[in-house]
Amino acid sequence: MTDVVTDTAEKLYYRIGEVESLTGVPAYVLRYWESEFKLLRPKKNPAGQRVYRQRDLDLVRRIKTLLYDERLTLEGAKKRLLGESRRGPEQLDLGLRETQYAEALRRVRDRLVALRARLAP
Repeated sequence: MTDVVTDTAEKLYYRIGEVESLTGVPAYVLRYWESEFKLLRPKKNPAGQRVYRQRDLDLVRRIKTLLYDERLTLEGAKKRLLGESRRGPEQLDLGLRETQYAEALRRVRDRLVALRARLAP
């Protein structure tokens, strides 16, 4: 029997309910944001359910920061995101703070340690 690591950073796709839990943004708001923000376009699986990638999850967090923390209007947030996306993906600032970077690195390290343990004879 193999061990299954269920860390959210390891998932490729998230359902809308999972995104709601992870970001604190209600599902109906997520669906509304899809109609307002062209960059937020989660794919749909064959059953028609939305599936969000990590990039979509990061974008939802960025939109939430722009609207709720920086208190921008929808139009202001759209303009900011458009300007950030034009800089290129390597320069796109998703508003992650140093502690979030450290947490992400810790999760990656933990996943690598778990993977090494699985592969060890």
